[in-house]
Amino acid sequence: MSLLLRGLPSLISLGKHVVSVRSSHVLHSRGFSTTFLLQTPPCEILFAEPCGADLGKLVVLNLNEPKCTDLEKKVPLELVNDEDAKITTIGASHGWIATLKEDGILRLQDDLNPVASDTYPKRIPLPPLVTLPHCQTKIITNVSMSSSSPEDDEDCVVAVKFLGPQLSFCKPAGKSSSSKPEWTNIKIENPCFFSSRVMFSEKDNMFRILGDGGNLIGSWDPSNPSDDPKFQSVRFQNMPKLTKAKQNLMDMCCRSEHLVESRPTGETFLVKRFKKTIKITKAGIARMKTKVLMVFKIDERGNAVYTQDMGDLVMFLSMSEPFCVPATSFPGLSPNTVNLHDFDESGFVFLKPSYIWSTSSHFLAPYHIP
Repeated sequence: MSLLLRGLPSLISLGKHVVSVRSSHVLHSRGFSTTFLLQTPPCEILFAEPCGADLGKLVVLNLNEPKCTDLEKKVPLELVNDEDAKITTIGASHGWIATLKEDGILRLQDDLNPVASDTYPKRIPLPPLVTLPHCQTKIITNVSMSSSSPEDDEDCVVAVKFLGPQLSFCKPAGKSSSSKPEWTNIKIENPCFFSSRVMFSEKDNMFRILGDGGNLIGSWDPSNPSDDPKFQSVRFQNMPKLTKAKQNLMDMCCRSEHLVESRPTGETFLVKRFKKTIKITKAGIARMKTKVLMVFKIDERGNAVYTQDMGDLVMFLSMSEPFCVPATSFPGLSPNTVNLHDFDESGFVFLKPSYIWSTSSHFLAPYHIP
């Protein structure tokens, strides 16, 4: 597995060469100091090299570099390498991963953040989950946070979206009448949100969920979440003209929609991603690859305008909460691109000219760390 993943960055570099994109200098590092790591660009988690005592040294791919980086940082192998582990990672936000153990307790951990200490890792247990009637809390869609400091920011809110109608909020460091963190649980009535992901909009100071199909956005106030969210209709405009062959391809794909906010520019994007099954494993698991990706820019009135131009922005789409950074902030990043990292795929999309390159593999911790 590790040999295969070590070859992945070189393949990505090859993909960039095909479309004549400038690449950063080749760099394969070991054990950078914390001071240097604080200046590193967004990275994706690859795996960990076992080093004893159920620990492994974290290996990441800085996304402006063509080769992986071996860190001295030690992390629990069960977080990145062990399919049979008793702990499950269920999402990530602001560099924190959320885990769920057999005890049913959801925890926030900074183990996979390259700049965080492995000597004193932060692990924040949240209150026991409360399941609303006719809901479930075993399968979690994703996790979102309103800030990067859940351990000491009293206003930091964690939102957990479960498959189905339940959406739950908690302030890990907040004060309540019982002096302990508590869950505020919401039951969503509209079924178009049941399988969707939650994200936090810093611009609007709201948690937002994009409905299936991308035609409706629901928003919840983190300071006072309620069963009565704000809704905004989405109207698609400037749709691209599709050939019959491309339309047929899209009809054979599994579609997902993603709401992404660019905090550097204040823009909001809606991404439609189409993945097609390319292989069925012996275990009966479908391996999928991205065949089409469309980006729409949403204005304040809900107009979603198709675009192939995000300017200097680079978008990062993984099982973490998605985010954007300016390419000029990290030399080696390619502007107007979308980086992909999923359980079965890693790659990138150039919006103009439209070009997708990805490779199939198996990632147990498919997270981008900002």
